[in-house]
Amino acid sequence: MTHVDTPAPAEPPAPPKTAEVAAYLAARMCHDFISPASAIVSGLDLLDDPSAQDMKEEAMGLIQGSARKLADLLSFSRVAFGASASAETFDARELAKLAGGLFHHMRAELDWQVEPPAVNKPAARTLLNLAQMAGAALPTGGVARIRAVAEAGGGMAIAVEAVGPKARLRPEVLRGLQGEGPGEGLHGHWVQAYYTHLFVGDAGGRIFADVTEEKVTFAATIPG
Repeated sequence: MTHVDTPAPAEPPAPPKTAEVAAYLAARMCHDFISPASAIVSGLDLLDDPSAQDMKEEAMGLIQGSARKLADLLSFSRVAFGASASAETFDARELAKLAGGLFHHMRAELDWQVEPPAVNKPAARTLLNLAQMAGAALPTGGVARIRAVAEAGGGMAIAVEAVGPKARLRPEVLRGLQGEGPGEGLHGHWVQAYYTHLFVGDAGGRIFADVTEEKVTFAATIPG
C-alpha cells in the first residue's frame, strides 16, 4: 500500500495590521477625491486657454459640479471614516444630508428611513458606510433603502437594502464585512467593509450581508 501524505489545511491569512488598514483607507479616500479635484483643475485650464474661450460656460459648469462633488465627499468621509472624533452623538437629519449629498453623485436613489432622532458614533458610521456600500452595489441604478429602529437598552437595529437591476456585492466587500482579508479583490472596496467590521465589533455589535437576485441586504445591530 502506498502511503500518501495529506497536506495540512492551510491556515487563514493573518488579519491586516493597523498600519496597513490605515494606508488602504487613506488610499481609498484619495481615490474618491482625485476625480473631482482633477476635473476642477481641467475646468480651470480651459478658462485659461485662449483658444477655448467658447467653452467658458462648459468649463464653469465642470468646475461647479466637481467642486460640489468634492465638498460632498469630504463632508461624508469626515463622519463615515471617523474624523469627527469629538462628537459622540449625531443628529439623524444631518446624517441624512450627508448621505443625500453622496447619492446626488450616484446612479441609485436614496430612501432614508431612520427613526431615532439621534444616534451614537458607531451607529452613525455604520449607517453612512452601509449606505455608500448599498449605492455602490447598484451600478446601473435602483433604490438604496436605509432603515433603523431603536431597540431596548438604547441599541439600534439597522437594515439596508439595495434593490435594482444588476445589484451585486463584490466578493472583497463580503470578505471585509466578515473580517477577512481582500484576497484577489480590490483593496479600495475591501477596506471600507473591513473598517466597518472593525468598529461595529469594537462597539459590541454584529453585521452581515446577503445577496439574492437584484437585491443586496446588509443588517447590523449596534448596542447603546
